Amino acid sequence: MSDTKDTGGNTGGRKPLTVARKSSGTVKQSFSHGRSKQVVVETKKRRSVGPSGSSAAPAGDASKAASDSLEARMIATAKKLGITVNELKARQKALYERKQEEANRAKEEQTQKAAQDRLRSEQEKKFQEVKEREEAEARRKAEEEARKVEEAAAKERAERAPKARGKAEPAAAAAPPVEDSPARAKRGKSGRDDRDRASRDSQNRSARGGGGGERRRGKLTISSALGDDADRQRSLASLRRARERERERRTGGNDQREKVSIEVTLPETITLQDLAGRMNERVGDVVKFMIQQGEMLRGNDIVDADTAELIAEEFGHTVKRVSESDVEIGLEGGEDDPKDLKPRAPIVTIMGHVDHGKTSLLDSLRKTDVVAGEAGGITQHIGAYQVQLKSGDRITFLDTPGHAAFTAMRARGATATDIAILVVAADDSVMPQTIESINHAKAAGVPIIVAVNKSDLPDANPDKVLTDLLQHDVQVESMGGSTQAVKVSALTGAGLDELTDAITLQAELLELKANPDRPADGTVIESQLDKGRGPVATVLVKRGTLKRGDIVVAGAQWGKVRALVDERGQQLKDAGPSLPVEVLGLDGAPDPGDQFVVVDTEARAREVTEYRVRQKRQVSGKAGAAARASLDQLLSKLKDGSIETSELPVVVKGDVQGSVEAISQSLDKVSTEEVRARVIHGAVGGISESDVLLAQSSEAPIFAFNVRANKQARDLAEKEGVEIRYYSVIYDLIDDVKATLSGMLAPEKRETFIGYAEILEVFNITKVGKVAGCRVSEGKVLRGCGVRLLRDDVVIHEGKLKTLKRFKDEVTEVSSGMECGMAFERYDDIRAGDKIECFQVEEIARSLD
Repeated sequence: MSDTKDTGGNTGGRKPLTVARKSSGTVKQSFSHGRSKQVVVETKKRRSVGPSGSSAAPAGDASKAASDSLEARMIATAKKLGITVNELKARQKALYERKQEEANRAKEEQTQKAAQDRLRSEQEKKFQEVKEREEAEARRKAEEEARKVEEAAAKERAERAPKARGKAEPAAAAAPPVEDSPARAKRGKSGRDDRDRASRDSQNRSARGGGGGERRRGKLTISSALGDDADRQRSLASLRRARERERERRTGGNDQREKVSIEVTLPETITLQDLAGRMNERVGDVVKFMIQQGEMLRGNDIVDADTAELIAEEFGHTVKRVSESDVEIGLEGGEDDPKDLKPRAPIVTIMGHVDHGKTSLLDSLRKTDVVAGEAGGITQHIGAYQVQLKSGDRITFLDTPGHAAFTAMRARGATATDIAILVVAADDSVMPQTIESINHAKAAGVPIIVAVNKSDLPDANPDKVLTDLLQHDVQVESMGGSTQAVKVSALTGAGLDELTDAITLQAELLELKANPDRPADGTVIESQLDKGRGPVATVLVKRGTLKRGDIVVAGAQWGKVRALVDERGQQLKDAGPSLPVEVLGLDGAPDPGDQFVVVDTEARAREVTEYRVRQKRQVSGKAGAAARASLDQLLSKLKDGSIETSELPVVVKGDVQGSVEAISQSLDKVSTEEVRARVIHGAVGGISESDVLLAQSSEAPIFAFNVRANKQARDLAEKEGVEIRYYSVIYDLIDDVKATLSGMLAPEKRETFIGYAEILEVFNITKVGKVAGCRVSEGKVLRGCGVRLLRDDVVIHEGKLKTLKRFKDEVTEVSSGMECGMAFERYDDIRAGDKIECFQVEEIARSLD
């Protein structure tokens, strides 16, 4: 048996085992002209790759190699950036996420834009449909009107036809029928087509709108474009605007109304909004006109009368110029008819020096004890009372303070009075406030009655009082004058009847009358803020009758009278002439001395008060400018070193307006150029938290006069360290302020001469400088004293003595005739022959007088 292959081919034997990778065969190809060719075809099987196959190994090796290469690149990049591989991966992840977010955002924006474009196209389509419907409606109306005109013409022709039928029958028989006319047939056919088209449009609208009675839709909105307003109807205003536009389109816009020229009343200043209202023009038109003129103004900006006049004339109106003060014209009414005047009670003011017994005298007349109610026995506001005498006559008394701080209150009392009673103590005679009261009474032009009080005292000298009054041009009847003088005693009641008789006699001579049947007017005596009642004003009625419900203007305040209260606390329905009452219902506390008047309407009251508020603001602005100017002068003086000013800011709260005013004026009087007390805030009422905060920010104490702080304000003041001082006597308050200002005064420097010395020789010592060898020629020299260096009797240096030596020892004093060594502080230019003047400076404390 042989292993060689039998070339003859034994087909019956087994073939050796081999791996068949490909199989081959032959294919016969045919060509033209009978040619053919045998082609060998090989078929290859696809190689299968599996996880355990040999062919998967190279792919796995490639993937691993690629991964190793990527890891190497990342390590190299991280090393280059100075970070770790994890940080690099985190950055790449964040970058990838941001790109994804940007892509998503761009996709969302594209989606929103597409939705907006789609919505816009739908809105335009809707708008076009609405426009087409409006045009169709307009055409229908025009056709309807034409049809009505044609029907009217046809009816008119039909009415004329029977009359002319007899004459026109032969011609009508020969003529063709009317319907056979081509033009008439065409016109009739066109009319029928138009009516059919209108009917179809109406049916379509009814089908779309859900009913024939529904109005057409209004203007296009987003909700309507989205199909959410299927049940909405078009508004009547929209229909009117559409008809107006159609009418203007047909008529060419020639039916615009013509402007009416009106007379515009212009004050001194006016806002553009008010001006437009008076011209019956739109504010936007006025503002647009001003912008065209180069003025960028708004509606609430103020223009002067000249500018307002130009604007009004430009708009075709006439102008009437008035002044702002014209609002007060006729406010107090006209003069009374003498027939309507009736006698009234005299108004008497009791004036005089402090502690001369004014209030005690009034107490004796009223049989009451008002002095016990005043702290320290001092009257600190104006009291107004009406006293009925035994004879039935009535007298109204005004009690004014006598302290120097209440000058303005005495002046108001003298202005509002008919008769002034000058109270002078018999043991004290004429004093400064007595003289001031005389001057106030003379300035007001009221007669004076002298009441010499305390005549029952052992050291009383009434004759001296009457004699001293002659120096001030007050001459009593006993000395040949016309002034009445009565000796009284408020303590025993002696002479009170004579005093009331004198008042009654003087009132008869004055013939005091007033008309009670007219709107009231008068003077505000005092005002305050009551915690339970609000603003309360004490007023004195001069004319007319003040009633509850009246609209009152008092200075810059106004209000409706809610209640009238007399001095006994009783409610009144009305108050006649010469009667003092408290008025409740004003919107604020008016200033004492203001005039009050009753007006007809609230509008008039607002107009007057607004004008007065503006006037006050302008006056305060000018005062502020003046204060700033004076401050500039003060600062210039400070720079020059001529004065040094210290300021004490204070916050003043009082029970009534008159007390706050008196305290402010007193503080101004005690101020000097070097030290001054400045009231940064003065008001009526208790101390509140806002007052404490103001004082804390201004570093100012709070002076409370007859008022107290609430618990919140006390706690806040204790927390913020704000000092609150309570007073019930004005003397104590002013004395404390004086003491504080005195402490702020710079001490007075007084110079005292102590001796002369003459320089004999100048020595230059190392590490010390120049030292003068001197002989004391007069007085003595003290170490550390002040020195002046004189050369040819001219002062060339002023300073302090630094060193004083006797031989090599430091000494404190060198007497006349002895030699010593001297050195000056920071000065070396000394020569032999110069003289040294030695002196001492003493500081003496100063105080306000």
